[in-house]
Amino acid sequence: MKNKKLLNQILKFGVVGGISFLIDFIIYTIAIKLLKFDQGYIVAGVLGFSISLIFNYLASMKWVFVRKDNTSRKKEFVIFLVLSLIGLILNEIFLVVYVEWMDAAGWIHAIHEWMYGIMEKMNIHAFADVREFVEFCAKIFATALVMVYNFISRKMTLEKKEDEDK
Repeated sequence: MKNKKLLNQILKFGVVGGISFLIDFIIYTIAIKLLKFDQGYIVAGVLGFSISLIFNYLASMKWVFVRKDNTSRKKEFVIFLVLSLIGLILNEIFLVVYVEWMDAAGWIHAIHEWMYGIMEKMNIHAFADVREFVEFCAKIFATALVMVYNFISRKMTLEKKEDEDK
């Protein structure tokens, strides 16, 4: 029963996280297109993350986690914000590491060339620029790692423990 409850919670977290990721990723992608400088992806990462944070907080505390009775909503949001800021810092570190590492790696250029060739045949003209492709891949990897951190940290600090009712 406990494992089923945890699995259900993880699935809900995944749905909320998936929608948050879409919000984050759409904002990130639009911002990269508008910010035409080498480190624009860092600013884009902050913008996407920040906007998706608001949705994530509201949905997570309503649908995923059981609120603690003895914690005010203000304190709860501050804790959520602090944990999210740590997640943002991790996200940005991962973005920089992955972008710089992958951009220097020859294998990512080969994958880009292969995928772009396939997409071009299907008349899809996305990621023509290898740097844009690298930034996209970096965002996927960074998001996956930060998602694990987010679930564990929020569950440990924000959720009502089963023994708190007793």
